Amino acid sequence: MAVAVLAISCTTAKQTETPDEPTLKEAFKDKFLIGVATNTNHDSGKDTAGVRVIKQQFNSIVAENCMKSEVIQPKEGQFDFTKSDQFVKFGEENNMFIIGHTLIWHSQAPDWFFVDDKGKDVSKEVLIERMKNHISTLVSRYKGRVKGWDVVNEAFNDDGTWRESKFYTIIGEEYISLAFQFAHEADPDAELYYNDYSMSHEAKCQGVVKMVKDLQAKGIKIDAIGMQGHSMMDFPTIDAFEKSLLAFAALNVKVMITEFDITVLPFPTKEGGAEVSMNVEYQQSLNPYANGLPEDMAQKLEARYLDFFKLFLKHQDKISRVTLWGVSDGDSWRNDWPVKGRTDYPLLFDRNHEPKPVVAKIIELAKDEKK
Repeated sequence: MAVAVLAISCTTAKQTETPDEPTLKEAFKDKFLIGVATNTNHDSGKDTAGVRVIKQQFNSIVAENCMKSEVIQPKEGQFDFTKSDQFVKFGEENNMFIIGHTLIWHSQAPDWFFVDDKGKDVSKEVLIERMKNHISTLVSRYKGRVKGWDVVNEAFNDDGTWRESKFYTIIGEEYISLAFQFAHEADPDAELYYNDYSMSHEAKCQGVVKMVKDLQAKGIKIDAIGMQGHSMMDFPTIDAFEKSLLAFAALNVKVMITEFDITVLPFPTKEGGAEVSMNVEYQQSLNPYANGLPEDMAQKLEARYLDFFKLFLKHQDKISRVTLWGVSDGDSWRNDWPVKGRTDYPLLFDRNHEPKPVVAKIIELAKDEKK
């Protein structure tokens, strides 16, 4: 989901964690994978403090930006695997469950993908062939190494209708089944996922449910639904999120909580979601915590995180992975979306890569659940 991260902390901050202290991955090892999105500074080892947190706390990684089509194939037929190779190597060296993100997405796709040499939309047949070539080339390169793929990302509007992306307007609904088919052919053993945001909207939930049922009826392999966890302090409600989680689990697929973060900042419009094309002009009133998060808001954020993790633990039999969208607050796309230049506090580790107090409380929740 996230756009390229601009603010990245590469400090070698002091860590309070020691090898003997409990970690997130240890606390959840018998429940579900606990993952994180990495950027190229992590994969290359440049952000040493971030790498230390990843190794200590997480057992799964997902590519935040380096596997998106504009990076992988900026020009037709010219593939650049420099960053994705680095990402996969990092995951293998650290024994991570590696997730590729994302094969087909309307955003962060190169312009050439949809047009001919005259700038006109290509035919259905041409776009299908381009999809197949892109998916087959990328997935087969990492066959047996990348364990799961976000095959299609954000194909629905919040009202449950199809997003009128170029994939949809040129190919139609069939592009979904074709994408999963091509990915499965390239690596039959890889897990294949559908991923989307604001899945607690009932209409959107039902649209995705119908799509998955249609795939299953056709015998198309789909292993999991990724519920993006981009949340605000008041959206979604825990009840609404749980209702959608149960609806997806009823399809006999895994449920994954993906791209999890919680913004404390005011949203500039009444609509929530995570539509990356949104861009709102900076206003000081939209950046109320530039000098630090007040204690009362920090406590509310902590309570919100704990409520979500209580839900995840309640349904651990249905959830296979929970992935944070970034390592530390300084890495987060939330600082620049939908308003550039804000200061947000959406993750579990602060700008010095120190664990927030909520980390220990989440670990205790997991321990208490065993009793």
